[in-house]
Amino acid sequence: MSTDWKPKRSFAEVERLLCAPGNLHEVETRVIDGLVQRVYKNLWPSIRAFWLTAVQLHGDKTYVVFEKQRLTFREVNERAAKAASIFRDIYGISKGDRVAICCRNYPEFLVAFWACHLIGAVSVLVNAWLPAEPLRHCLVQTQCALVIIDPERADRLVAFVHELKLRGVKGVLVLEGHEGKGSWPGMQDWATIFQNYKGDSLEVLRKDPGITPEDNATVIFTSGTSGLPKGVLSTQRAFLSNSPNNLVGRSRALLRRGEDLVMAPPAGPQSGILLPTPLFHVTGTSLTLTGALLGAKLILMRKWNVDEAARLIKVENVAITGGVPSTVSDLAESSAYGAPLQAILYGGSAVSVALAKRARKAFPMAMISQAYGLTESNATSVGFSGEDYEQRPESCGRVLPTNDIMIMNDDIPCPTGSGGEIWIRGPNVMKGYFGDPVATSKVLTKDGWLKTGDVGYLDEEGFLYIKDRLKDIIIRGGENVDSVAVENALYEHEGVLEAAAVGVPDSRLGELVAALVTVKPAFRGRVSPDALMSLAMKRLPKFAVPVMILVRDEEFSHTPSGKIIKTELRRIASEEWSKRSQGGLDIRRVKL
Repeated sequence: MSTDWKPKRSFAEVERLLCAPGNLHEVETRVIDGLVQRVYKNLWPSIRAFWLTAVQLHGDKTYVVFEKQRLTFREVNERAAKAASIFRDIYGISKGDRVAICCRNYPEFLVAFWACHLIGAVSVLVNAWLPAEPLRHCLVQTQCALVIIDPERADRLVAFVHELKLRGVKGVLVLEGHEGKGSWPGMQDWATIFQNYKGDSLEVLRKDPGITPEDNATVIFTSGTSGLPKGVLSTQRAFLSNSPNNLVGRSRALLRRGEDLVMAPPAGPQSGILLPTPLFHVTGTSLTLTGALLGAKLILMRKWNVDEAARLIKVENVAITGGVPSTVSDLAESSAYGAPLQAILYGGSAVSVALAKRARKAFPMAMISQAYGLTESNATSVGFSGEDYEQRPESCGRVLPTNDIMIMNDDIPCPTGSGGEIWIRGPNVMKGYFGDPVATSKVLTKDGWLKTGDVGYLDEEGFLYIKDRLKDIIIRGGENVDSVAVENALYEHEGVLEAAAVGVPDSRLGELVAALVTVKPAFRGRVSPDALMSLAMKRLPKFAVPVMILVRDEEFSHTPSGKIIKTELRRIASEEWSKRSQGGLDIRRVKL
């Protein structure tokens, strides 16, 4: 992109047109829970209302594609209404009750999700990659009344079913049971329950449960400094704000070009959105909302496979894809090269300038977007697209219409260009961590500011640049890996004196997890990387398992308060990882 590109409209003019009366992005000021907030005036009052509007607008269009399954919006709504009736009539689920969904990206995940919201239940989206103990923690912490899982999760949870029921779980339902062993003690087969239900499934569509914008809506999990996931509780308004937020970057880019806003889908064959990220992740829910709003079909994959993704892009008329940078990196080097994608969306972790250039070359017709947000902000709070992005590929954009942003240093606002912790405020920010007021108070101020833990700065035009992270969280392919969780797993070995988890650079995933340990004197020569790796694989989800563990004889350096200084450890790990990657060594068996 030429650096001499000149926008046809100023930022102020673009914002005036974007937020004009009657538009989706029209803004008004309201008092919400005692806080003065800018909100989207024309936002749907509930997730139920949003979904029923999408069904009314797009009923006979294809909604979801998965392998040999194809379902229209209307068909999914019919199944969701029946599922909601089952939740209510058989399991006694009502407005405000929490229903956990933990499975692969099956179409029935979406059926269960929309079913929850037809009756005002709170959908609890649990990370399906978690091992058994953290998975159990999520279900217990959120006090779920109903649990919906797939065969892989059923195998992990079978030992905890009795405990869950003692804690108030009314049922554990297994989706796609035919893909596993078919039955699990204390669990029920969803297909059988669904087939045998003979009640009036249309009643839930006729009976409005009276959901308001400030009612609880979703719990989506994130990692915390304790090493166990924390449940991010959001209201209907907070979750739904993501829908217009997703369209801000593209809309601003069109207006900056001097073009008019176009919200209607283009004429011709129905376009698709390829979803490479899990539905339990905020990126997954974000693209789900975009597809329902635009009437695009959502194309699911059992797991990420770049060759299959390239095939789907061609045969399903995929217009939009993205997610974490590694996905785009894979596609840019696949047979999808040159496909007429309309939009590529980045989020989850930083994008290198080199990758941005490769994506532009591979997909010259696509408008490329970068977004910044957290699970706690229901995905995007900052973002941009098009020429503004391509002129500033190291930035992650400008703040969205209903959000405010501050850069803070020791609770004092930083001047323009100076780095500090990024604080965000707006109606998309979470209500709090479910059942954890202490953790909530550490990140949410009384006047509604979310302390992100990320370090960045704003330039003179309001573009945000992420520079570092206050917390030692490693971002591997868009997944946050809590270093404390990794370290705690290694500390379970009796011979480990100290452990430090750090990120090492990776061209595809952004970062990989590495760990360094020191050994107690009595165990010198008796602690092997293999033993530590085995321990990590038992205690951690796959994405958090270190690719390299260095056993060191030298002690770590510490701050005066006793904290491990990780700066030098990151350098050591990065250099060692680079040598091992280039040399083809067995990374788990080499010892320093």
